[in-house]
Amino acid sequence: MTTSPDRAPLTRDFFDRCVLEVAPDLLGRTLVRHSAGGTIELRLTEVEAYAGEVDPGSHAYRGRTPRNSVMFGPPGHTYVYFTYGMWHCLNLVCGPEGRASGVLLRAGAIDVGVGLARERRVSARSDDELAKGPARLATALDIDRELNGSDLFDGPAPALSVLHGTPPPHDLVRSGPRTGVGGDGAHQPWRFWIDGDPTVSPYRAHAPRHRASRRTT
Repeated sequence: MTTSPDRAPLTRDFFDRCVLEVAPDLLGRTLVRHSAGGTIELRLTEVEAYAGEVDPGSHAYRGRTPRNSVMFGPPGHTYVYFTYGMWHCLNLVCGPEGRASGVLLRAGAIDVGVGLARERRVSARSDDELAKGPARLATALDIDRELNGSDLFDGPAPALSVLHGTPPPHDLVRSGPRTGVGGDGAHQPWRFWIDGDPTVSPYRAHAPRHRASRRTT
């Protein structure tokens, strides 16, 4: 049986490139999640690039740690981190091995497995909101730290894989500052999205979190 071009899996070489090439090229690709609960397929509509040790916004900016070690490669693996004590976020590692970089998957449209995603995202008001934002995407796909470091090319049915899908026309690809990134990393236009897609999350500038001061009497 011949596989249609859009159902062909991406190769590891696709990810073995500069993160600023990989990130916009992931738009329109199909992310496949196999789990005990079933299969979900998601068309990627929004991503962000993080360039490791040259990027103040990256977890790897200050070098390798136990937490970020998977970002240093090899490409084609997943980097999953836990944030704010409640949410997971999914990244795909890219670039040459030894040089940390990755693409945060921010949003997508679920084409297969909508019912399963609804069970996991009961607060979603519409199907467009099921994976609208990185924490929502991870929740809908049942992503947690157990998948950190998993290989997209691990056998015929890996937990996560990426198919060729249907990339959007170039004139629909937009870029701008990354959401919630502060400091010296705030202004790089390394967030990429498909213009007009209803699943793209709203942009939010970085808002510093201030610890409440103690009052004395």
